[in-house]
Amino acid sequence: MALFDLPLDELSEHRSTSVAPDDFDAFWSNTLQEAREHDLGARFEPVDAGLSTVDVYDVTFAGFGGHPVKGWLRLPAGATEPLPLVVEFVGYGGGRGLAHENLLWASTGRAHFTMDTRGQGSAWGGGGGTPDPVGGGPAYPGFMTRGIEAPENYYYRRVYTDAVRAVEAARSHPLTDAARTVALGASQGGGITIAVGGLVPDLVAVAPDVPFLCDFPRATTLTDRHPYREIALFLKTHRGRSADVQRTLSYFDGVHFAARGRAPALFSAALEDQTCPPSTVFAAFNSWAHGDKTIEVYDFNDHEGGGPYHEAAKARWLRSYV
Repeated sequence: MALFDLPLDELSEHRSTSVAPDDFDAFWSNTLQEAREHDLGARFEPVDAGLSTVDVYDVTFAGFGGHPVKGWLRLPAGATEPLPLVVEFVGYGGGRGLAHENLLWASTGRAHFTMDTRGQGSAWGGGGGTPDPVGGGPAYPGFMTRGIEAPENYYYRRVYTDAVRAVEAARSHPLTDAARTVALGASQGGGITIAVGGLVPDLVAVAPDVPFLCDFPRATTLTDRHPYREIALFLKTHRGRSADVQRTLSYFDGVHFAARGRAPALFSAALEDQTCPPSTVFAAFNSWAHGDKTIEVYDFNDHEGGGPYHEAAKARWLRSYV
């Protein structure tokens, strides 16, 4: 499908109709406080990945509920001083992959931490290894409706908490510089990045690409492509539950985390993106609170967005911050 969403001049002004719950900040403060009652317990075990320019560590740390979450830490080989830190979150259905994958950021001379996403890692890439031990109510197959009956039970409460703890775990390694930490990711990883940007107060920059999990009221009625479609299919069966579902989703909407963003930001959007429609991305971008923000727009791209072109743009942009 060619251009199907708002024209670019209207995108630049678009605001979500989603309203942040009155207890949004208290909900997240309490959630993170509960998670921090568990010892972070970050472990870094060297891995022989057959690489000569990058050292890789298999990481385990305590996420939501103290549950073990996996990750990779990649460092330029032979590093001896603390390095700027890039924390990356991955797209829907993917996992942290294999030890030898995803070498870009370590190759730029930075420490690079990739978080595994609990319960995912079986749809593409090199897989993942973090289970989600928490059950939930009835859900449409996928992750978007797991625990959607209440914010306390919702799947992304666990994932966003894991992500904050991932930043803490990565910062705990002696060769990472906590004062120079960046968060980034694409699609679901971009949505998680926005959440982290609103929950972690001292990041130096964030870079969400074609982010998912933003402007739920519009996304769930504009596109019929998965994963947003999972919510509509759940409501197709559970008639009359729309208000309850939208209330739950309001605690996880990227636009509300964006309104609390306290770091410079580089977003990207693709105008033919039916998976994460550009208006939903602009809703988060337009809400981003920090004044130093930029969005790269890829006119004729679907959800692949800028791909390697945007990777180069991010690498150039990050030089100003780390």
